[in-house]
Amino acid sequence: MERANERGRQPWPAADSAHRAEHAGDCSRVAARRWLSPGLRTTRPGEPRARAGRVASPRLVSSHLTSPPTPPGRWRLVWAAVSVTMSGSGVRGAAAEREEFVSFFPQIVRDLTEGSLGHPEVGDAVARLKEVLEYNVPGGKCNRGLTVLTAFRELAAPGQQDPESFRCALAVGWCIELFQAFFLVADDIMDASLTRRGQLCWYKKEGIGLDAVNDAFLLESSVYRLLKKYCGERPYYLSLLELFLQTAYQTELGQMLDLITAPVSQVDLNRFSEQRYKAIVKYKTAFYSFYLPVAAAMYMAGIDSKEEHDNAKMILLEMGEFFQIQDDYLDCFGDPELTGKVGTDIQDNKCSWLVVECLRRVTPDQRWILEENYGCKEPEKVAKVKELYESLGMRAAFQEYEESSYQRLQELIKKHANRLPKEIFLGLAQKIYKRQK
Repeated sequence: MERANERGRQPWPAADSAHRAEHAGDCSRVAARRWLSPGLRTTRPGEPRARAGRVASPRLVSSHLTSPPTPPGRWRLVWAAVSVTMSGSGVRGAAAEREEFVSFFPQIVRDLTEGSLGHPEVGDAVARLKEVLEYNVPGGKCNRGLTVLTAFRELAAPGQQDPESFRCALAVGWCIELFQAFFLVADDIMDASLTRRGQLCWYKKEGIGLDAVNDAFLLESSVYRLLKKYCGERPYYLSLLELFLQTAYQTELGQMLDLITAPVSQVDLNRFSEQRYKAIVKYKTAFYSFYLPVAAAMYMAGIDSKEEHDNAKMILLEMGEFFQIQDDYLDCFGDPELTGKVGTDIQDNKCSWLVVECLRRVTPDQRWILEENYGCKEPEKVAKVKELYESLGMRAAFQEYEESSYQRLQELIKKHANRLPKEIFLGLAQKIYKRQK
């Protein structure tokens, strides 16, 4: 995440100003400290409690977990981990964390496929699972998984940041990426999509078809196998299990709202309202894309109070809405070379932000154009809808929304992140602001 004070958005506390980044050779390790409320720090029975006040996170542990400890006095500035806009050592830090996260994926595949689950007779099915995993899980931006690592480093006490705990954080990050793959495989079938992440949708591959439905089930069940393997003996295991189950339910409710609001074969623009759109976005996208990664890290760090989770949720659900509206805009106006997919919201009769806003602006004649052409597969009809969007100034309307929404996010962070580190939320907001994919 980007250092907020370098952008002039969230100043460092005065006492921290003296501890700015220093560089050591080619590694350019970042040294910094921050103030965090000691009330957020928790320890397991028998573990010495960290001194209240200034705390710091240790150096990123390598994927094989054999890196030597960071020399005394050198601390890692954790929110630099997922920034894609920083320069200098911050960029190298982000690249290193992403590389470590990606390099852990083969271990995830081995965990799920080696030994044929102890039953050789299902070897062919497990070989198929391996193919499903390798085609559908990697290839994305990994923002959700990386957020788990970043938030865990920022929230966990020093005594909680041992190599085995980082392995758990890596695994939980990949659980969320598997969760994402499960939703996407199923969603592509329901939407009859063609491409995903720059390649054919899984169900469109030769020989796959609707067998992809069962493949999606396998992806989901793999999440819970990994949680049991890596976190089953941890005190937060039940909290994580309930979090994933609840998030799956919420996301599936959101998908159902999406499907019944905009059936492919029945176009009814009267169903499209701002209230319905916000409900779809909240349940289908915001819970699993934004709240889930941060909430998982909070539980892993021992932060389980309802107040703190409610505060985080206030910010992160708003961020999820911001993200989905960007996604709707990019579906129509984005470059497929950058987004990795061909947008089909118009053809699929989706209740998207663009059509909801368009309906607020149209004249009766323009509404007739929309009714005649929206939800149709013919390229010329899709083009007419896009022409209508252009004539109504939807590009400018989105840019105006993006600016106002980003400012609202800053206000929510200031209001609700009093005890949780603001940099977690500021970095996420900066990461998605003005994104092109």
